[in-house]
Amino acid sequence: MEGSSPDLHHHHESDIELIAPENSRKLSTTESKAGTDVSYNKEEDADYVEVTMDIQGDSVALHSVKTITESDMGEGDHEKLSLTGKRLETKKSFGASVVQNATNRIKQLKRMATFSRPEVKRLERTKSAVAHALTGLKFISLTDVGAGWCKVEKEFEKLTATTDGYLPRALFAKCIGLNEESKAYAEKLFDTLARQRGIQGGSINKIQFREFWDCISDQSFDTRLKIFFDMVDKDADGRINEEEIKDIICLSATANKLSNIQIQAEEYAALIMEELDPDDTGYILIGNLETLLLHGPEEPTRGDSKDLSKMLSIKLRPTIEENPIKRWYRDIKYFFQDNWQRSWVFALWIGVMFGLFAYKFVQYRRRAAYEVMGHCVCMAKGAAETLKLNMAIILLPVCRNTITWLRNRTKLGAFVPFDDGLNFHKMIAVAISIGVGIHAIYHLVCDFPRLLHANNEKYKLMKPFFGDKQPSNYWHFIKSWEGVTGILMVVLMTIAFTLANPRFRRNRTKLPKPFSKLTGFNAFWYSHHLFIIVYTLLIIHGTKLYLSKEWYKKTTWMYLAIPITIYALERLIRALRSSIKSVKILKVAVYPGNVLAINMSKPQGFSYKSGQYMLVNCAAVSPLEWHPFSITSAPNDDYLSVHIKILGDWTRGLKTKFSQACQPAINGQSGLLRAECLKGDNCPSAFPKVLIDGPYGAPAQDYREYEVVLLVGLGIGATPMISILKDMVNNFKAMEEEDGFAIEEGSPVTTNHKDTKFSDFKTRRAYFYWVTREQGSFDWFKGVMNEVAEEDRRGLIELHSYCTSVYEQGDARSALIAMVQSINHAKNGVDIVSGTRVKTHFAKPNWRTVYKRIALNHPAARVGVFYCGPSTLTHELHQLSLDFSHNTSTKYDFHKENF
Repeated sequence: MEGSSPDLHHHHESDIELIAPENSRKLSTTESKAGTDVSYNKEEDADYVEVTMDIQGDSVALHSVKTITESDMGEGDHEKLSLTGKRLETKKSFGASVVQNATNRIKQLKRMATFSRPEVKRLERTKSAVAHALTGLKFISLTDVGAGWCKVEKEFEKLTATTDGYLPRALFAKCIGLNEESKAYAEKLFDTLARQRGIQGGSINKIQFREFWDCISDQSFDTRLKIFFDMVDKDADGRINEEEIKDIICLSATANKLSNIQIQAEEYAALIMEELDPDDTGYILIGNLETLLLHGPEEPTRGDSKDLSKMLSIKLRPTIEENPIKRWYRDIKYFFQDNWQRSWVFALWIGVMFGLFAYKFVQYRRRAAYEVMGHCVCMAKGAAETLKLNMAIILLPVCRNTITWLRNRTKLGAFVPFDDGLNFHKMIAVAISIGVGIHAIYHLVCDFPRLLHANNEKYKLMKPFFGDKQPSNYWHFIKSWEGVTGILMVVLMTIAFTLANPRFRRNRTKLPKPFSKLTGFNAFWYSHHLFIIVYTLLIIHGTKLYLSKEWYKKTTWMYLAIPITIYALERLIRALRSSIKSVKILKVAVYPGNVLAINMSKPQGFSYKSGQYMLVNCAAVSPLEWHPFSITSAPNDDYLSVHIKILGDWTRGLKTKFSQACQPAINGQSGLLRAECLKGDNCPSAFPKVLIDGPYGAPAQDYREYEVVLLVGLGIGATPMISILKDMVNNFKAMEEEDGFAIEEGSPVTTNHKDTKFSDFKTRRAYFYWVTREQGSFDWFKGVMNEVAEEDRRGLIELHSYCTSVYEQGDARSALIAMVQSINHAKNGVDIVSGTRVKTHFAKPNWRTVYKRIALNHPAARVGVFYCGPSTLTHELHQLSLDFSHNTSTKYDFHKENF
């Protein structure tokens, strides 16, 4: 039996070559459900007879016999005719005998084929299977193959410039655009394509490379399937055994950075053999592999849901308003709808600054100094007045206890955007920089020069302020209290502002070794505390004024008194609270991905909400530094826990101190290193002392105000969401146990329970998306994910895990991983990537699809979107929230917490 072409396979057809009796005539037939075409020719006159038959089992029904000539045949007919490489030599008058021979020989060859190799049941390609075939087993991610060739051709020319036009096997991955992790996989692909073409020597020329490219970029699934099968089938015997499957699993795991799967490759190879070789023959065939590859997960969607989805997609298409007035009105309306809280605060702040500037400008416009220094002194004094305001209010956003109290105990949270406190702090810092610039420039280059060059008549007006002797140079101003304090403040603020820049604070800027300590969080933290000196200098600078001698006109201390008092009390409260509320370390674990988890005792009276954070201090690392970390335990837990990502000097030192008290994990325990205190035991003396302070308010704590929430965590940004998930499970369980209360998906809190402890808990549906790049990251919260999956019996919490190191679904490098994942999850209920009950998705989520699905499931609802992680994803999620809020009945409120 000869293998058919990919096109024929696509129509579920198989080829049978028939050998006629007396005259060694060979007949090529094509069998299908519709019928079988048998074509033959006589070489002498080049005429052919086309015989059409229906073959059902062992019965053959003749449909038609007709003569065709060479000129009647199209290109496709020639291809069919030459499928077996041989033609049937006969005369057209032999048509009837051909039918008779065909009937007998088909039965005979079917029996022979049964004994020659096991029968492979080919997968009938349903609509869903065809969809999987179109996107499955892609060796390259380029969709425009023609443009792709131009790109790889240039790369080929570049890589073979010194090798006489031959591309070595080691450079094949680079040439076709695969990364370093996929190099071994690309070399395996190279070997397979070379073996198929009989190429030896480990290098190829441009013509051969073009053949390789055409093959791996072929849009036919059957072609890609054959290449993939041959990659696995190392000995090219047409069969795949368990050892060959194990090798390709190891190769796929390496390309996708899945070390755990690589370790368990033998177990997963046995799992595939068990699934595809139930008869225990010891091998599987290409048909078995096709069945498994095309058996993708289906997401059933009702017809009306599909229609709604299409309507929503049309509605979300951007529309261009031709009328500029209407377009501006729409944009302004949307802007204020989305930013009204920020807008009024910003407008109030700008208004107060302009008011103070104008007040001081007019005041000095009417004073004698104006006659000598002109508008310069007005500008300098106006800027100074705004500086007093901004140096006062810049402290308020960092008064954490005060802000937490205001957002928890008052209704101000409905009007004041407390979540934007850090952004407001940065805006004020920019305004201070501008104010300092205006104040210093107008003094140094405008009013001081006018004073130095004033004639005697004009200087008489300034004698009460600068003395009887007129200043002759700048040194007079520099050596004064005003000059010294002003210069020192500018220098210290410049240092603090520079080191607060993300490029320095996040170590993105690499300085030479002597200056390397000037970057990182530690440098930022210590430089920011230079403001203690700055405020001292500011008070001195504000009392030693040239043009104001009366104490009540020296208003700097009046601006600063209340904010500095509040800030000082905050620091005092932190010191007292942390020393009184001591904690005991209960458990420590070091996880893959450089994460340190610490479980500690819960101090008496320490009450917090899920989503909040606390400050942690470890004197063994640094007695002065306090660092914020989200609380990962739930409010009802009898302990506190934090998960700390090792990123900077302080966290690295903390990990080192705790690792000294840890031992390697044993007996299936999670983590790389562990240490814990059992009840009644004393903690290891090697544990360093830890102080905590808090809790402090954060955006995610407001999740209870929404019936539907979308929780998104990027990497370690999942920490506040983990606490929220545990809190939701605890609340759902408690609500079920409460008499007369039943949870109904999507239903609001009933009026009968307004006075119960659940009156502030409105959440009825949650979607959690955790995106991480490393497989080891799933160990951080494996227990919580399993607990939520098991305890959430009503399916109110939808869990999604994404591993971005794994190539997207349909990529040949992740195809076998997806197979094993589906089989193992269906059989054992455990995901092979995360090790939890939650099935892991590959690559990155399609966030627009996520938003659209929630909008379809919850029309006219208000959805709280809570994101925690790096700022890379903030803009996209925020923009999607705005788009869907403007164009659908579902409103999305976006909250973010960046680090």
